[in-house]
Amino acid sequence: VIVGGIIALKSNLIPQLLLLAAISESLTFSAGNIINDIFDLEIDKINRPDRVLPKGDITKNLAGIIYLLFVLLAIYISYNINPLVFKIILITNIILFLYSFIIKKMILIDNVIVALIVGSAFVVASASVGNINAGYIPFVFALLINFAREIVKDMEDIKGDSASGFKSFPSVFGFANSKIMILISTVLLIIITFYPYIFKIYGSFYFIIVLIVVNPFLVFILIKLFQDDSIDNLKRVSKYLKIAMIFGLIAIYLG
Repeated sequence: VIVGGIIALKSNLIPQLLLLAAISESLTFSAGNIINDIFDLEIDKINRPDRVLPKGDITKNLAGIIYLLFVLLAIYISYNINPLVFKIILITNIILFLYSFIIKKMILIDNVIVALIVGSAFVVASASVGNINAGYIPFVFALLINFAREIVKDMEDIKGDSASGFKSFPSVFGFANSKIMILISTVLLIIITFYPYIFKIYGSFYFIIVLIVVNPFLVFILIKLFQDDSIDNLKRVSKYLKIAMIFGLIAIYLG
């Protein structure tokens, strides 16, 4: 959010409203993770037994209380920024609850929703500083790369999902089709990365980093994905996609 706001402002100064937006968005994402962990407790006992709830470090009731506090704080803070940010944060919290409750059972739609929510951080950031248009390109980039990463994470979780009867895209359509979805999303991302430079939205530094670092790294990630179906490799691919996002942010910031 902070980086998105700096990009929108074209300044390294961090105004108070942007800081508040970052806090509100962080609380929203944290609340979303908590409610998702509450609903996924039985699955996480298989897929992620080291998490706080499966380990029994805190109870579901306490997690629920923390969730409500985070949601209320996020909405209250956003109300003090501007009406647009308030609406986005309110809708995001509603969608995150619905995601954990029912949307995540909708194959592929769940992946799109998560990618949209992550990408919306840039819209919140740019809206908080009064330049929402600056958030659209980072939003699209984040949407595509997070969609790919969500499919990879579903591939990682296939054992626990299958054991609990949860249907994800990889568990229903297989790894081969999942890789095709990731390939389409990533190739589309690579193509779109040239758009801001061609239309002079971002400058030469952006283009150089995208051409030399970001896009070759995305190609490398695809190669690794198609080489090995092991869980360890999928975890590495997921981490690589995170790193690619960081490189992309650096490119946009410098551009």
